[in-house]
Amino acid sequence: MNSVINITPENFQQVILQDSQTKVVMVEFWAEGYEPSQQLAPVLQNVAAKFSDSLIHARVDCQTQQEIAGQFGIQNLPTVMLIKEGQPIDGFAGIQTEEQIIASFEKHLPKPEDGLYQQAVDLVTNGDYQQAYTVLKQAHELDDTRADIKLLLADCQVELGQIKPAKALLETIGLVDQDALYNSILGKIELAEQAAESPEIKALQAELVANPDDLELKVKLAVQLHQANQTEEALELIVSVLLKDLNFGEAKKLTLDMINALPDGDPLKSKYRRKIYSLLY
Repeated sequence: MNSVINITPENFQQVILQDSQTKVVMVEFWAEGYEPSQQLAPVLQNVAAKFSDSLIHARVDCQTQQEIAGQFGIQNLPTVMLIKEGQPIDGFAGIQTEEQIIASFEKHLPKPEDGLYQQAVDLVTNGDYQQAYTVLKQAHELDDTRADIKLLLADCQVELGQIKPAKALLETIGLVDQDALYNSILGKIELAEQAAESPEIKALQAELVANPDDLELKVKLAVQLHQANQTEEALELIVSVLLKDLNFGEAKKLTLDMINALPDGDPLKSKYRRKIYSLLY
């Protein structure tokens, strides 16, 4: 339950000037026994509860705190103001529905994807691309138009060997958003594609063309492709081995290791888990 702060001269500076530096403060100006104030109060409590992570609900009793009400120039009750960084940024007077208030105020409040994006930035900074990928997938599902989310997601995809999805995502980035990170990701993709053209991989591919039924060659090539961040190609190849012989060498273990290394939320993970499940059961 979101706690309500009653504004007094003693806590005015803390709530209105200091707390509003990090969160938005919704100030409710009301009066005891005044029917419109009583009607609006529970509506504001509901709004505050829905945005409790980013919104502080404060109240000013205009009968006992007339000086504070005067500072804000309150003329009608109830009046509601949004305060950010010590300054009013929005507000209304009179009674409004919960839907009207949310529609008016939510543009000033952090969206869920904002928090997810920041969480992912911190994870990437710490080198945890796998967890960052899972978080960014959620953010991207909430807003698939934001270039910053798409770029960081593409960066994670490259780090996790998802070259094709990363390239597809970069194709949706407009010129205005093709910044330093965009160019860095392109560079990573180029290096990954060069790694996939290594002499070892090319030699194994040539051998496999000459011996297309050699399961051992397929396993070796799959391992090399996986190490070169060509995850989808590696999985496709090693699963083809299991389709021929479910118990061939370490193919089953290597396949499960590759699948388990994929981050949660990766479509490849669910796709190849289903394939393995159908083979085993």
